[in-house]
Amino acid sequence: MNDYTPTRLPTAALVLANGEVFYGDGIGYIGSAVGEVCFNTAMTGYQEILTDPSYAAQIVCFTFPHVGNTGTTIEDEEASSPRAEIAARGAIFRAAVTPSSSWRSDAELGDWLAARKIIGISGVDTRALTAHIRDAGMPNGVIAHAPDGQFDIPALVAHAKDWSGLVGADLAQDVTSEAGFEWTEASWIFPEGYTNRENIKRVVLIDYGVKRNIMRNLVSAGLAVTAVSAKTSAEDILALKPDGIVLSNGPGDPAATGEYALPTIRTLVEADLPMLGICLGHQMLALALGAKTVKMEQGHHGANHPVKDHTTGKVEIVSMNHGFAVDQDTLPDTVEETHLSLFDGSNCGIRLKGKPVFSVQHHPEASPGPQDSYYLFERFAAMV
Repeated sequence: MNDYTPTRLPTAALVLANGEVFYGDGIGYIGSAVGEVCFNTAMTGYQEILTDPSYAAQIVCFTFPHVGNTGTTIEDEEASSPRAEIAARGAIFRAAVTPSSSWRSDAELGDWLAARKIIGISGVDTRALTAHIRDAGMPNGVIAHAPDGQFDIPALVAHAKDWSGLVGADLAQDVTSEAGFEWTEASWIFPEGYTNRENIKRVVLIDYGVKRNIMRNLVSAGLAVTAVSAKTSAEDILALKPDGIVLSNGPGDPAATGEYALPTIRTLVEADLPMLGICLGHQMLALALGAKTVKMEQGHHGANHPVKDHTTGKVEIVSMNHGFAVDQDTLPDTVEETHLSLFDGSNCGIRLKGKPVFSVQHHPEASPGPQDSYYLFERFAAMV
């Protein structure tokens, strides 16, 4: 499956749990890391993808062949917590990374990957790897970078096989901020960049691994944001006297995080506060309301996903990043499905009947449409 041509000794390897090996050229951090291998179909935004805490414990295969030619910039970082500094564990590229050619670039991708302790490999037949994932699901794998070209393949295969995977894994506790923080930065506007804004209405955001741009869009919609740790109690949240609640995105199995999060969410729903859930927050809201979640075979990772909003009847092009989904067949009568994936018919949004509570599976803060889903922040702000 690997079309890497060994004109010189390979310095990186991707080893799957089934024993398949992809050799290539190493870039970034030197070492090895185990994770779930997924593919992302976005043509741009590689830095946002690799710093999205939702990718914790995953190795990302980029289907777009040219990655890295715009370099990196501090403005495009998405992790908001120092504990989430390492989001994706590895990156897989088709073509070798070329020097950056963007006026916004602060650092070359290879140097940035090394600083972020992300292991990269180029020269991989990413089409073949993507086809493998589509046929067999997202495998466990180990990505390794060794400048001397020495790899203990049997040991790496064993490591991939022995890794427990994402089912049953509560990864939100690994990426959430340990202490609460205030967020006042609004969306990026040319040429000023990011500017701060003070708002009157306040929402409490439960940080399961939140992306910065979610908070920026909340501020731009007129809401001040107080972020709290994933394990903050409902009593402590209500003591902050919020005007609304946001359940953020994040990594891992929603059922595992729900062990401590669901009682808090149910109490907050009963408080009759407006509530917005995004990605993992969507899944956990569904669990709290009585539905179930399932592990997906390939997941949804990309910026070209068509989703229909039954409320407005329009189709949006959205960004997605999730390996679990809400089973719409388990939604109780009190919950209405609001959004649907036009790729595979999976659930992408719900609302609780009779209460200002709703959530979406996709990422409305991203800009693939380019701004097809920004109205969701405005809808939530209107409720608040």
